[in-house]
Amino acid sequence: MSGDAARGWLRQHAAEGLRIAAVVVAYYVCARIGLQQQLVRGQVTPFWPPTGIALVALMLWGLRMWPAIALGAFLVNVTLGPAIGPVLVIAFGNTIAPVCAYLLLRRVGFRTELDRLQDALALVFLGALGGMVISATVGAGVLVAFGALSSDAFWPTWSVWWTGDAMGVLVIAPLLLVARHARWPRGVPLLRWAEAVALLVGTAVVTVVATRTSVNLLFLVVPFLIWAAFRFQLAGAAPCVLIASAIAIYAGAVGSGPFAGHDLLSKMVVLQAFNGTVSLTALLLSAIVTERKHTLREIEQVCERLTEALSRLAPDEKFELPYGTPEPWPPPRPEGRDQRRQRRR
Repeated sequence: MSGDAARGWLRQHAAEGLRIAAVVVAYYVCARIGLQQQLVRGQVTPFWPPTGIALVALMLWGLRMWPAIALGAFLVNVTLGPAIGPVLVIAFGNTIAPVCAYLLLRRVGFRTELDRLQDALALVFLGALGGMVISATVGAGVLVAFGALSSDAFWPTWSVWWTGDAMGVLVIAPLLLVARHARWPRGVPLLRWAEAVALLVGTAVVTVVATRTSVNLLFLVVPFLIWAAFRFQLAGAAPCVLIASAIAIYAGAVGSGPFAGHDLLSKMVVLQAFNGTVSLTALLLSAIVTERKHTLREIEQVCERLTEALSRLAPDEKFELPYGTPEPWPPPRPEGRDQRRQRRR
């Protein structure tokens, strides 16, 4: 191997090692944050951000990232117990769930830009709600099988586990994907910035109010998500989903507002219904608006190319607008006598 080839090989493997280390660190740190809201046995939480990190890592760098996910899951669970055997099985479930979700998304042609309706639907139903059934079933089943939980606690624990893993995908994955393609906007009017800030603050205020009162007002968050999706697409909708979901998860953990007076399973049903609704609304509307804008842009480009081609074929001809096309406004000014004389020449 020549010197240049050896240096290229070292750079490639060094970059791969850095990616793996970054995924492990991000997985572990976000897991510790998610465990602040644990509800079952100190290790089952209704919001598990590492699933979103794991799925995005697989989307960006492929299946070779699974060792990083497995190592991160093992490091997190080894400190929680109950024993090394169950920890290994739980880490396996936490690894195989995002891997299966990634394979399902790749099977249906998922695109990380999330600019199509089918991509949003695939992420919600295949990546989150479907793929995370594996980790929830493995995790809750292991805890019951090894005596860490009673058999009666399987379904409440499963519901919390599934809710947390699914929310990690629905909240974190779109945020990371949109951040990957985001660029700092230039020349944006001040009013546009004010609108974005008002949108974020309004979402937070409405969600706090809705989760602090016994009256069920969670539906008031939906108009802000619609506003964000239509005005800012996924770049505005994803942060709003994160804000609303985080506040709702905290309210569900402490049992305030609409979550008060319910058992654990009922809380998770309400929480999953709310988070699923806001995520689905934001993702679908953002994808629809983005897809529509792309379609209009393509139509405009085709019309411009067609007009240019016709002008080259018959440069002296005047092409009339087809029937039903709106007339330009303001209407063109009538030609003067000098202009008509010059055109005849």
